[in-house]
Amino acid sequence: MSSKYSEIMEEIKLRLADGSLIAGSKLPSVRQLSEHFSCSKNTVIKAYEELEKEHLVYSVPKSGYYVVNELQHSTKENEAIDFLSAGPDKNAMPYVEFQHCMNQAIEQYKEELFTYSDLQGLYSLRVQLVKYLQDLQVFTQPERVVVVSGSQQALNLLISIPFPNGKNNILIEQPTYFGFIESINLHQATTFGIELSMEGIDLDRLEYIFRNNDIKFFYIIPRFQNPLGHCYTNSEKKKIVELAEKYDVYIVEDDFLGDLDPNTKSDPLFSFDPSGRVIYIKSFSKILLPGLRIATVVLPSIMMNNFLRYKFCSDFNSAALSQGALEIYLKSGMFNSHLKKIKEVYRSKMQILKEACELWLPANSDFSKPSSGFYLSISLPESVTAKQVVHMLNEQKIYVDDASRMFLPEFKRENLLRLSISQVHESQIKPGVERLAHCIASIDRRNNHLTPKNLFSFSMDKFI
Repeated sequence: MSSKYSEIMEEIKLRLADGSLIAGSKLPSVRQLSEHFSCSKNTVIKAYEELEKEHLVYSVPKSGYYVVNELQHSTKENEAIDFLSAGPDKNAMPYVEFQHCMNQAIEQYKEELFTYSDLQGLYSLRVQLVKYLQDLQVFTQPERVVVVSGSQQALNLLISIPFPNGKNNILIEQPTYFGFIESINLHQATTFGIELSMEGIDLDRLEYIFRNNDIKFFYIIPRFQNPLGHCYTNSEKKKIVELAEKYDVYIVEDDFLGDLDPNTKSDPLFSFDPSGRVIYIKSFSKILLPGLRIATVVLPSIMMNNFLRYKFCSDFNSAALSQGALEIYLKSGMFNSHLKKIKEVYRSKMQILKEACELWLPANSDFSKPSSGFYLSISLPESVTAKQVVHMLNEQKIYVDDASRMFLPEFKRENLLRLSISQVHESQIKPGVERLAHCIASIDRRNNHLTPKNLFSFSMDKFI
């Protein structure tokens, strides 16, 4: 960043902070700032573009740049910083638009929405879901799609139903989504784990497990994994599908954040074997409205009857009003507009979080670096446990997640934190991480009995 470029941004931020520029104010023209700072117009334009990325200003074609909102440098001492909640950003949820869709659904379907509906889901919704899934490179037919009451229901059912391969054991990434671990524990299913890092999994190890352990299915989150934020490459996904085919293993692909992927060339595992080896699950809870309790599953035809029998015993059919409203929301094009907005919201938040971690976290800790999604994980120093950090931060009204519950007992780690950016405000991210870093360093010093001299050396390392 050039000195002039920095100077322009800092000047504008100061005026936002002191209130001399307020929401809606028109900013000086590119020419005016170019003359004032004795720099090129391109330098001014670049400064404005960066301020746009931080959601501080916005541009109006042929008119100029305007203030979005006043700048808040820091969070109030008594205001909670929530890196724990994993629901969608409350400011990005389309309440008004979806209210219109619900009203239209009642008008359009009337009695159909308030009586027992198709166990597989409204056919008209399944048609729209097929069109929507095409944008995710999932090509299927309405007859293979089932509407379920959230992805958790689908996962719970898949654990319990018999599979065509006649096998019984389940394989999961380690760590993985806690809700799935809860379900396998309740069903007392025999479960194996395979270690996952931001570098991926050991494919040779995966083949060994497939070959020797009677695996019914492999549960995998291929994009923005919970809790690490990891994304598999296309070549890794293709190899996993090939191994599953070779050893007659099914794959349960939980693509709950696939819509947020900025890599347009990234494909789901389903695209490498659409015939039925991969069972694809897509939730709307994280990208739309959790209260809808709507997700979709693409199943192989051979499994459809069994799956519907088990679903019938679970809830007969998913909420028809939610289904009707979602159909109209998808069909109207509102969803595509919403998706463009939230993709930028979460990408921007994740970028701020990574920058804050790079700046503040102690050198003896590490963190994952997802390009978007909800989750980033922090590996704490060996002497520091996640439970200690969670307890200390709770007293400061900063909430983070101890990821130890996301492991099978034999893989358990006590020093992994999960941070979610979904509900924390952008202005809170950097001060939150700074206080988190101070907490980690404090516990580490206490546990290692660092002397003042050692402490001084540690602090200076950040600035050398």
